[in-house]
Amino acid sequence: MNYRHSFHAGNSADVVKHSLLIALVQALQLKQSALTLIDTHAGCGLYDLLGDQAQRTGEAAQGVLRACADTNPLLDAYRAAVSAVNGGDEPRLYPGSPQVLAQLLRPQDVLVLNEKHPEDAQALRAAMRGTPAAVHQRDAYELWLALVPPRTPRGVVVVDPPYEQTDERARITATLAAAHRKWAHGVTVIWYPLKERAVHARWKEQLGKLGTSKFLSVEHWLYDEDQPGIYNGAGLFIVNPPYAFTQALPPMLEALRAALAPEGHRGTLTADWLNE
Repeated sequence: MNYRHSFHAGNSADVVKHSLLIALVQALQLKQSALTLIDTHAGCGLYDLLGDQAQRTGEAAQGVLRACADTNPLLDAYRAAVSAVNGGDEPRLYPGSPQVLAQLLRPQDVLVLNEKHPEDAQALRAAMRGTPAAVHQRDAYELWLALVPPRTPRGVVVVDPPYEQTDERARITATLAAAHRKWAHGVTVIWYPLKERAVHARWKEQLGKLGTSKFLSVEHWLYDEDQPGIYNGAGLFIVNPPYAFTQALPPMLEALRAALAPEGHRGTLTADWLNE
């Protein structure tokens, strides 16, 4: 599957990913000690929802536009992140994870961004101008392993690849295992698309054998029955999520499910432990 950020900016997967990422970082920031936030596949940082690539899919209509029209206060932090890069009522621009994370930074926090694609890396540098983010253009998995453990007491690694390569899942699994040996208590967030349940179930089984102490699986299936051969949803693997985050998660997941359910479908948005 090729899941390049610019074609899918603001879709339902982005709404869930960024809503939970905000909640996760805010939960970690309940403690005053510094955080290093590392985004291994940062993309362009900012996306034009009226641009050619976003318009080609039109996915924002079922994602950010629905979330912004929703009134559930549990989505207020997400809507605020979107409003921060827009002037009008309806969003024209969409903040990628780098912009979302930059908005959350405290003076003691550090933001490290990485994007290997040359054009996207150039766009990322432009989008992050004026922020304290450090931008790299390296192999994502080499950077991930090189930067953990971070110099600050705590940190979060966000892994959000386009899944263009057939070995993407294998590289994630191998790098996570190596990173965990170096940084057992680190928080890691891995985004993934959901297409075929059998493929996903095999990957979950492999990840469950890594021996990580706390491994949360969040899955958002859009349709009540699988739609063969197409994108069916997305999810997050979260290693070592903080207690404050997991305790607040159930009502937020229900708010997101209700806001994003396609017409005629209820969908499911659940969180389960692989290891606890």
